[in-house]
Amino acid sequence: MKLSVLVPSSLVREAEDKREATRKLGYVARAAAVFRANELVVFPDEDGENKWGGEFVETVLRYAATPPYLRKEVWGKRDELRYAGILPPVLVASTTADDSDESPALREGIVTEVGPDDRVRVNCGMQHPISLFVPPGMDLTEGERVAVRISSREPVRARIVDEPLPGFDVSRMDLTEALGRPDAGVRIATSRYGEPLSVPTLGDLTARITDAGGMTVVFGSPGRGLPDMLGMSPEDVADVEPSVGPGFDLWLNTIPRQGSEVVRTEEAMFASLASLTLTE
Repeated sequence: MKLSVLVPSSLVREAEDKREATRKLGYVARAAAVFRANELVVFPDEDGENKWGGEFVETVLRYAATPPYLRKEVWGKRDELRYAGILPPVLVASTTADDSDESPALREGIVTEVGPDDRVRVNCGMQHPISLFVPPGMDLTEGERVAVRISSREPVRARIVDEPLPGFDVSRMDLTEALGRPDAGVRIATSRYGEPLSVPTLGDLTARITDAGGMTVVFGSPGRGLPDMLGMSPEDVADVEPSVGPGFDLWLNTIPRQGSEVVRTEEAMFASLASLTLTE
């Protein structure tokens, strides 16, 4: 089941300073990790941006998604990361099988040195970089990020594997392009003007998501929801067909009893994904 989460480049538009903007992005990253999103895509909303746009948003989210033991080596010092110290820990689970202590842990590593005899040194959060064989058919270079499966820490037993890295990817992409991908699954636009989510609706939707192999969930920003971004009125949302606009399958109000005039993006993510990722 693939989960893609799309957020606009304007999602920190109401932050008063860079510190507040960084904290807000930290909770967006937390939501992506908590609900096991495979990717977090930042789509452009230049008209809604304020002081910080897509490059800042992507950089902070990428940093948050990077394991702590690799951050210094990967990022060094950058102005966008001035307040990175206040980011809440993402704590992505390092195992992919059953999260048990006996299960071999899959960790992200970075190649620090390419040596002879098809060996490389990899920093993967151990006390020191470890020397590992390069799998046949894999060509690695210094600075490349790899997946390392660790079966024992004392003595160290680990190997580089050709598997997706744990956690989620962060990228920037046009909204129409992201929704048009063949593996997008059920494409859901979140809006207070969409169809209210209910228990019967959720049951049918869960089955639909399972059949489609996953879902893509798109969020707006505070004070500038998706209809506003797309030049649509609330009435347009109720009448829209899936083929209209950028290609949503449905508009969904995931907080039907909304008590606050504005729901922040990170709040909407936690509320929405908690329901949409329920299993039967």
